[in-house]
Amino acid sequence: MESPEDRDRREDEGKELSNLADAYRKAAPYLSASTTLVASVGVFAWLGWWVDQKVGNRTPWFLLLGALLGMTGGFVGFFRTVLGKRRK
Repeated sequence: MESPEDRDRREDEGKELSNLADAYRKAAPYLSASTTLVASVGVFAWLGWWVDQKVGNRTPWFLLLGALLGMTGGFVGFFRTVLGKRRK
């Protein structure tokens, strides 16, 4: 048989879980934007490194160009997400 304390404890746990779920729901766009930022820098830098290897450059110009393009695109997407969510 279930005591009133058990019921209260279950209700409190449900509220905590729903608060946690709500917090993750609110943080999801920001987590996604930061992951996209990191991934874009990584992918474009890797593509630049790959082009440098294929061309045979000793100076990593394409690596630097790829990292710069990745940072620019990643930051644009990141700030669109962050500033877009702030306005709503």
